[in-house]
Order: sequence, then C-alpha cells, then structure tokens
Amino acid sequence: MTNKLNWAIVSETIQNKRITLFTPGIFFNLFNVSENTGKSLLSSYTKRGFFIKIKNGFYITKFFKPNDFEIANKIYRPSYISFETALSYYNILPETVYSITSTTTKASRNYTVLNKSFIYHRIKEELFWGYDTIDINGQTIWMADKEKALLDYLYFVIMKKKTNNDRLNIKNISVTKIKKYLKKYNNPLLNAEIKKLLIMNND
Repeated sequence: MTNKLNWAIVSETIQNKRITLFTPGIFFNLFNVSENTGKSLLSSYTKRGFFIKIKNGFYITKFFKPNDFEIANKIYRPSYISFETALSYYNILPETVYSITSTTTKASRNYTVLNKSFIYHRIKEELFWGYDTIDINGQTIWMADKEKALLDYLYFVIMKKKTNNDRLNIKNISVTKIKKYLKKYNNPLLNAEIKKLLIMNND
C-alpha cells in the first residue's frame, strides 16, 4: 500500500473515518505502514502543511480540525472537562470562558495548542468521578455533569486555588445529586460553601 499512498488517499481515509486528532501509532496502523515509513510520511505531510503537530505527539489535519473539547480530552489523560469550562457549557457561569479547564489525577499542567490555553488541575483519585460522555459534532467528549463541575470548582475555591464567582446560576442544579456528591467529598468547608450558594440563589 505504501507505493500507492498519496495525499488524496490519506485525506479521503481520514475524512471517511472522521479522524480529527491522531498519534503516529494510529497513523501507522490506519495505513498499514512501518514505523520508519510512517514517520517519513508524517514529516512530509507536516512540512507541506497538510498536518499540524501539536502537544504530546498528536497531529491534526489542516482540513478536519478537532474541537477544543476533544483536544482537551486527548492530549492529557486521564482527564475530563470541568470547572469554568463545563460551568459555562451548562450556562451556570454567565461569562465567556476562553481557556479549556479539565480535571486530572496526574500532575497539573498548562498547554497552549493552536493559540488556546488548556489547563489541567490535579485532584485526588477518589474525587475523579461524576463525568459522562456528550456528543459534539460526532465526537465523544468526557465532561463533568453540572453538579460535579460545580463541586470541582467550589472545592478549588475553598482551597484558595480559584476565585469565587458570585454570579453562578444554579437554578438547574439537582440539589439531591449535590447532597449525594457532597458525602463523597466529606468536606465541611465545601458543605458550608454549597449551603451559602443555595441560600443566595433562593433569595
């Protein structure tokens, strides 16, 4: 296949399979080429502007770029989108959010990809839950649910790692789920912060 592998075939295959973000290994397997041949092709297509190399050995194509949430999920794993980004997505946070914020069990990291900031905050493994998949343009994205995104955010507020926002709109938050989640945090300061927020939104 190598001799017949030109950009038209590569482009058509990537488009048909809806691939927007890939590693060298994925490329080698997809086109059944050796590592040396695959690296040569990746280098050639990157130099010609067909591929763009981003963080951690990932590539995207010039024509089929991934959405920001997909990039966030894949360039640093395990992670799920949370904090301000998820709160903005659910219209809990009224302001426009420009950075993509995620939770991870690994070390905290900041990356800049395609001129956008991707921020990862480390939490304890026992708090790495409360997320599910959503579909955005055919891509499966891991994101915290509304209640977990709020608790992740407020948890960092009480630890003085984030500034509290007094304009949070929690009218669509499930109080029952919040209370269930709070038991897993077992944090009196977080309980107090949630209680204060609920009182403020009931005035």
